[in-house]
Amino acid sequence: GLLLQEVTMAGLHELRFTEEKPLLRSQDAELENSDAFLSSVDTDWKEHDIETPYGLLHVVIRGSPKGNRPAILTYHDVGLNHKLCFNTFFNYEDMQEITKHFVVCHVDAPGQQAGASQFPQGYQYPSMDQLAAMLPSVVQHFGFKYVIGIGVGAGAYVLAKFALIFPDLVEGLVLMNIDPNGKGWIDWAAAKLSGLTSTLPDTVLSHLFSQEELVNNTELVQSYRQQIGSVVNQFNLQLFLNMYNSRRDLDINRPGTVANAKTLSCPVMLVVGDNAPAEEGVVECNSKLDPTNTTFLKMADSGGLPQVTQPGKLTEAFKYFLQGMGYSECQGWGVPACAHALPSASMTRLARSRTASLTSASSVDGTRPRACTHSESTEAMGQINHTMEVSC
Repeated sequence: GLLLQEVTMAGLHELRFTEEKPLLRSQDAELENSDAFLSSVDTDWKEHDIETPYGLLHVVIRGSPKGNRPAILTYHDVGLNHKLCFNTFFNYEDMQEITKHFVVCHVDAPGQQAGASQFPQGYQYPSMDQLAAMLPSVVQHFGFKYVIGIGVGAGAYVLAKFALIFPDLVEGLVLMNIDPNGKGWIDWAAAKLSGLTSTLPDTVLSHLFSQEELVNNTELVQSYRQQIGSVVNQFNLQLFLNMYNSRRDLDINRPGTVANAKTLSCPVMLVVGDNAPAEEGVVECNSKLDPTNTTFLKMADSGGLPQVTQPGKLTEAFKYFLQGMGYSECQGWGVPACAHALPSASMTRLARSRTASLTSASSVDGTRPRACTHSESTEAMGQINHTMEVSC
């Protein structure tokens, strides 16, 4: 089969999304109430503790594998867990239209889930490579054939590592706020000094939010300060933060730039807010990925947590991303009979404009459910020769 991807002449899309209401006060109100926020997850989620080579992993899952469709697997950032990181996004009404057709699996990093027991003194927290190597146990436990990963910050780094080590298990990645670079000794020393003068929640907040957000979006920041300090075990959190800060560079390079370059082989959507502390790292990551299967999304009027402050625009971008991989809304998010349906479904409030652009077709594993013939795909390529511009 053929997997169709859209690329501009420069080899990627840069999309700027502006939310009509960047952050509704009702979202702040929900976050301010700890019990309401943490209980807003649906009752049909099931919790599991899964044995892995590097210890137990807490996972919550909704649904069951549906044919050959991948599971949506998430991984949160430092200071958060799956609820604090993803509840707003996955509870967003339009996102429900997608997730009811896919099994959704949220992974909590070791010891970061609500109510987790504190690790004993001297516990060696798994390295970032080991955190990635724990995920095949999740895939095997639930019988997933492959996954579409959605990761934020440290979670994005873990999922990128997972895709590099186990490429056959990953069909696509949405990576928010990813920083592919390890800390240099100056950064490491600065982080150590900051840790001596700041509380742990303050250190985490400076990772999650830009300085501007810390000053101007006080309701959101204060609600997260409360959750980080009360919901996540502080000892366990410090171990996770230390391991993330000691990460090495992701071993990726754009194909053709160095001999035997490694990069992510699956479709990738990079996401960052235009007022996010991670912007520089995401731009750097984009420069190291294959431009023929990478989309770069900079979200206007958004900061360090676009999945919280801009869930509507992120949902629409995710719809496009799924369509680019061959999943069709009009087919109930199943794989369409041919590629004609890939970009045709309309998205509310999103405008498209045709430009002179290139379209690439990349082959994928023949066992995956791609039903287009070569002639059908070639014809469809002429119809999807465009990029997306958004004005709202």
